[in-house]
Formats: sequence, structure tokens, C-alpha cells
Amino acid sequence: MLPRAKKRFGQHFLTDRHYLARIVEAIDPRPNDTMVEIGPGTGILTEPLVARLEQLHVIEIDRGLAAGLRERFPPDRVTVHEADALEFDFASLPTDLRVVGNLPYNVSTPILFRIAAVAERVRDCVFLLQKEVVERMVAEPGTAAYGRLSVILEYRFKMALVLRMPPGAFTPPPKVNSAVVRMEPLPEGRLRARDEALFARVVGAAFEQRRKTLRNAARALVPEDAFAVAGIDPQRRGETLGVAEFVRLADASSSCAG
Repeated sequence: MLPRAKKRFGQHFLTDRHYLARIVEAIDPRPNDTMVEIGPGTGILTEPLVARLEQLHVIEIDRGLAAGLRERFPPDRVTVHEADALEFDFASLPTDLRVVGNLPYNVSTPILFRIAAVAERVRDCVFLLQKEVVERMVAEPGTAAYGRLSVILEYRFKMALVLRMPPGAFTPPPKVNSAVVRMEPLPEGRLRARDEALFARVVGAAFEQRRKTLRNAARALVPEDAFAVAGIDPQRRGETLGVAEFVRLADASSSCAG
């Protein structure tokens, strides 16, 4: 019998074995992989992962579910971290980390930003998320789904939607469709902003009020002459800029301000 899903944790337990097998196939776990599963819940994904791995780390915020995982799996195979993934110290795990999981819908975006912050330690990620969130993650400039999440993640990762899933694959069924996304950190020689904190603030300002032009939306961060230096029309809106253009604008802002 499944435990009662707790709304405050955004819990929807995957129960469809067909889709479970397809997720495991997408992850393709190998025995020596260093892998951490976020939000293992009842352990339905944990079980086939453990069957293929020598050891697995799991992060579970729900005390009762964490206790059940400790009882179900041997400690030399599964290390249960009873913690909030938003506060967990991923630096405590080895590098070349593979991160997987069915992310709680109510905190999925903050968790994605948390993983982006430690991307240099990560080999890849395979996450089950609300389909709308995945569509925002992989969106192209100029589309309705394109926004802050798209830019911040595309700055650090190559991403692809690999599987769509219906509400009926979960108990209780969510009110939305779901999807699986693969995220692979971009190589070391990737495009980087001179000041990454400023880059993130410029991106955030550009999308805070989507109808505003860049000149008005980012006035507090981007000096007027920075637009000319970056070769970007200040009358454009944030949703029309690609990642490289945001990097140019942030770098120009840093230079002009200095």
C-alpha cells in the first residue's frame, strides 16, 4: 500500500511500471556510477537503480519515507540522506555525479537552479518533471515558453526532452502531464560571462516584466552605452535574446560600469 501523498511536499508517486522501465532506460545506470536520486519517495525508481549500481545516494525530505527506505535497502548499497535537496551539500558527494529523480512539482524550479550552481561537479541529470517546466527548460528564444529558466539552464547545460508521460502514471494523478528531461553540462570551454552574478541578475530583470523593453526592464543594471557596446537594440524584449546575447550584454554592462 502506498503512503498518503503529502501536498506540502508536492508528492505524486510514480506507479506505472511501463514508464518506470523507460525512465531507467533513459538513465542507463552503470555499476561504477556515482549517482544521487532526489525525492525517491516509495523507492519505485530506487529499486531498479540499485539493481544496476554498486551504491546509490538518495535525498528524501519526508521522515517517514526516509525511514522506509532505510528498512528496505541495505545501508552498504543505499545511503539515505534525510534532507531538503535545496539545502543539501552536493559537494559532500564525489564529482562526476549523476543526478536523477522525480522532482516535486512545487519546488522543481528552485532545485534546477540549485543543480545549475553545482554543474561543474555533475556528469548528467535525468529528471521527471511537469511537462510545462521541461518545455520552458528547452525553449528557444522568441517562443512563449522561453524565459529566465530557459536562459539560466541553457547557459550551463545541453538539454533534451526524452519522454512524455500522462497523469495516470502517478498516484495520486497530477492535474498536468509530465516529461523526462536529460541535462548534460556544457564542456569547460563553453561561453562564460565575465561576471556570472551580474549575468543572472540581467537575465532575471529582462523577464521580470516581459512586456518591457530591455532599456526599461534592466535600467538599473545595464548602462545606456552598454547596449551599443554589445550590439543589442535596447528596444528589444528579453524573450528575443539568446544566451550568447545575454552574455554580451552582461559583459558590456560590467565594462561600462567599471
